[in-house]
Amino acid sequence: MISKDKFYINGAWLAPAGKGSIEVHSPTDGALLATIPQGNAADAEAAVAAARKAFDAWAATPPARRAELLKKIQEGLKARTDDIARAITLEMGMPYKLSQRIQVGSPTATFGMYARLLGDFAFEEQVGHSKVLREPVGVVVAITPWNYPLHQIAAKVAAALAAGCTVVLKPSEVAPLNAFALAEIIHEAGVPAGVFNLVTGYGPEIGETLVTHAEVDMVSFTGSTAAGKRISQLAANTVKRVALELGGKSAGIVLDDADFAVAVKGVVGNCYLNAGQTCTAQTRLLVPVGRYEEAARIAAATAAEYRLGDPMEPGTTIGPLASKMQQDRVRDYIAKGIAEGCELLAGGSALPEGLPAGGYYVAPTVFGLVDPKAVIAQEEIFGPVLSIITYADEDDAVRIANDSIYGLSGGVWSATDARAESVARRLRTGQVEINGGPFNIYAPFGGYKQSGNGRELGKYGLEDFLEFKAMQFKPPPKAA
Repeated sequence: MISKDKFYINGAWLAPAGKGSIEVHSPTDGALLATIPQGNAADAEAAVAAARKAFDAWAATPPARRAELLKKIQEGLKARTDDIARAITLEMGMPYKLSQRIQVGSPTATFGMYARLLGDFAFEEQVGHSKVLREPVGVVVAITPWNYPLHQIAAKVAAALAAGCTVVLKPSEVAPLNAFALAEIIHEAGVPAGVFNLVTGYGPEIGETLVTHAEVDMVSFTGSTAAGKRISQLAANTVKRVALELGGKSAGIVLDDADFAVAVKGVVGNCYLNAGQTCTAQTRLLVPVGRYEEAARIAAATAAEYRLGDPMEPGTTIGPLASKMQQDRVRDYIAKGIAEGCELLAGGSALPEGLPAGGYYVAPTVFGLVDPKAVIAQEEIFGPVLSIITYADEDDAVRIANDSIYGLSGGVWSATDARAESVARRLRTGQVEINGGPFNIYAPFGGYKQSGNGRELGKYGLEDFLEFKAMQFKPPPKAA
């Protein structure tokens, strides 16, 4: 059992003011995995004070020096890939091999990307008789989730540090061990004291103190839409910037000319990645009404290929959900789908034999003939549950896809990229995969509607942590 009993504040590991602790349980079997400190308002105050004290010097640090430190962090993460991947697998359940590539590989690449971007990023430009500066927004509070814990931390922390901001990180208490590893790497890299600070605890106790703090200039949050609304309300009193990456209910549209064997399998794979605990998951598979039976057969067969089990076992392709609460939530949605009369094609409430006792498992599930207005077609489930919805024509497919309070992601499959792109342009969503196009950390990530505001990753993520300043100079006199 792992015990963490200190916070990283002002360049040192300090005993917390809060005396409580939080238990971290393994989703594989429910066993106690670790304990972390339960911070309070005093801990939040100390972290913000450290970040505020360090801000002026860090903001004035040349971009080339900031890039050097980001590169060192990248190298530190790469050197510890195996042990961090193992920690993430143990604390949130993604299969180990996937954790190495995705849960650690992606954030490692993100720190390196921001080191490179600083090489030629224009922090100032001449606009007529004005010089326009891009300056760091200030002290940033980053509040991150448990599903891709280190990836979401990197998307915020790397960009904020690159911009010249100082950071207070509050990771999810469900999967926090990776954040402690990152703090160790940041310290070893030689990042100045106070530039990065780590505290843990519950949202109402420490999170709300951070969000409402007058010395915090920006809050960057990834999590549920309900929590994002609460943060926006709390932050409004101090008129600080708030960037939100929230929920999704993305649609994967398979057009009538697509290769169904490839396209349907692609949407199922997208839905089941990380046991469905992905905000961009394409949980709605939209197919032509005349080809429903074909799509249903392929989807059910694909779901049956997944091996549910211990995420540390080499043969496992889908692990447990991250918590008992999440398991109960997903099971409840499966029951609602059955009650609504949707056709259960695969999975459901039953589990295969041989799973570790006490684990938070849910079988890969496929529902067919789902009404677009059904609960399971409208609400974010955050588990391995796919809903197949039929459409009459291309316009109907676009209408159904856009009929959501969310707008985070989506996909379109066609025989040609050109036709898929023409449909993708009509979707009200922040990103769209064309024929299974892979994720790109240089492209902007974020959503429309209740999926949030602001963008992460690439130069767009860097810009989110910058303010504009315009300095007007007196123009030279005109020649006679």
